[in-house]
Amino acid sequence: MTRVLGTLSLLLALTLAASGCGGSKKSADTNGSGKVGPANISIWTPFVDPELKTFKAVVADFEKAHPGIHVKVVGGTNDDKIVAAIRGGNAPDVAQSFSSDNTGAFCPSGAWIDLGPYMKKDGLDDSIFPEAPRDYSKFQGTRCALPMLADTYGLYYNKALLAKAGYKNPPKTISQLTAMAKKLTQRDSSGKLKVVGFNPFPSWYENVPAHFAPSWGATWMDGDKSALNTKAWADQLLWQKSLIDWYGYDNLVRFNAGAGDEFSESNAFETGKVAMHMDGEWRVAFIKREAPKLNYGTAPFPVADDKQDLYGAGYVTGSIIGIPKTSKHKDQAWLLVKYMGANAGALAKLSNGIQNVPTTTASLNSPLLKPLPGFQTFLDVFGNANTTTTPITRIGSANQETFQSFVSKYLSGSKKDLEGGLAGVDKQIDAQLKQSEAGQAP
Repeated sequence: MTRVLGTLSLLLALTLAASGCGGSKKSADTNGSGKVGPANISIWTPFVDPELKTFKAVVADFEKAHPGIHVKVVGGTNDDKIVAAIRGGNAPDVAQSFSSDNTGAFCPSGAWIDLGPYMKKDGLDDSIFPEAPRDYSKFQGTRCALPMLADTYGLYYNKALLAKAGYKNPPKTISQLTAMAKKLTQRDSSGKLKVVGFNPFPSWYENVPAHFAPSWGATWMDGDKSALNTKAWADQLLWQKSLIDWYGYDNLVRFNAGAGDEFSESNAFETGKVAMHMDGEWRVAFIKREAPKLNYGTAPFPVADDKQDLYGAGYVTGSIIGIPKTSKHKDQAWLLVKYMGANAGALAKLSNGIQNVPTTTASLNSPLLKPLPGFQTFLDVFGNANTTTTPITRIGSANQETFQSFVSKYLSGSKKDLEGGLAGVDKQIDAQLKQSEAGQAP
């Protein structure tokens, strides 16, 4: 599971309500006896093999624990298909989305039902989830989803390259990262970049503002207003541009062209072309499969020098699981949602097979959890009290996309006015938020 921003979230936020997906907020169709009868239900997931194999194995465990409930698993789905199926009245009983940003569309529109009554009936409190996943699976007090596996970000570093440069430990502060990145960088006789100490290029691999934000304590919103025109964001972008300018923007463009695709065996970190690298927990499994001889380590991402109390934290996002409003077997669907999203053993098994972070506090400490070398860093980052996520809004990831557009222009040098640019982005995002509010069905 990896995080991909796109226009889908904005389209969802603007069209779900307008198309009348509001529906009733009634969530339970209990049979009155307190017991849940047999049923054939379905679940849609974006996972494909080999991850889908693990997913199906956990669903099979659920079926053993709930005789009479049979589950059809459909892999390779996405939010477009889920929305279309809801509109057509043929959605699955349970749906999983890789984009927690879309919680802001699914919850207020009623496209996914409110799980609050089920949780209350079963005595399930959302305090079982750390704060970040707790926040990205609800919107304005309505919990229409449970978190189910997460992506957590940190620093990967090449131990051999660091040792050759005289370093025993990874950097903990941004100034240390910068100094080490410069020393670790190698150029050929013509000045062409051979090895990049740390690649700060915008949108290269996982270099998006959301992933850098926690290291500066940067936040996105002030109440219901966009709040990007702050010292924290300015400091982050000034650092990023300074390091880009040191390498040379055009030099990095040329390096990136030959660096290899992120999700391939030619990944620049796996092939030793990058010495230090921001990435998610899934890279541990990729390295085991694609570059098993790579001598590397993982650590929390460095923090701004004036924010050293934040070291150990990072950015987290994740998938969500919920019940579409058109489900014909909501009680049985809830049992599956609760099992996949709240059962510590099920989450540990999913984590072991898929190599994503499990999303309850209990599952982080489950004896069934068998993390690969390097994976523990991401479990620790996920559980850190200062770890953050992006706020859930009605416009999904549109605020991030708008911000990223400006960031790319600023870091390339085509936009010079940082403060004015940040203020302009705030205005654009506020207008998007206002438009989405106006488009909501009464």
